Amino acid sequence: MKKSGILNSDISRVLSYMGHTDTLCIGDCGLPIPADTERIDLTVRFGSPSFMEVLSAIAEDMVFERVVLAEEIKTQNPAILTQIQELLNRRNAKIEIEFVSHVQLKERTKGCKAVLRTGETTPYANIILESGCIFA
Repeated sequence: MKKSGILNSDISRVLSYMGHTDTLCIGDCGLPIPADTERIDLTVRFGSPSFMEVLSAIAEDMVFERVVLAEEIKTQNPAILTQIQELLNRRNAKIEIEFVSHVQLKERTKGCKAVLRTGETTPYANIILESGCIFA
């Protein structure tokens, strides 16, 4: 039995399959997920688990070099944006942040290895993580 890191077997599997520049999305409970993209539904009830709980756990187990956020998060959910930026700063890495429209972010989920659906109920709490290289 695994004793540390991501314990969810589906998330663990997806992370282990990812290579450099592959993408993974973490979304709120309302983010539409394309039919052909794997959905890993973590939602227990509204608010649980939160977006930041899931992002924090993934950040401990995944190397990423770039993130994509919806431009709308700047005005519609600045508290989550601040928490994301603080998490990225704690990683002591140069992680590029790209802002696109929410429509573009939803379109980009089609290319993700999976979308992790959280119980988050605040607007625009969605992120696409681009995998970095573990030996660079």
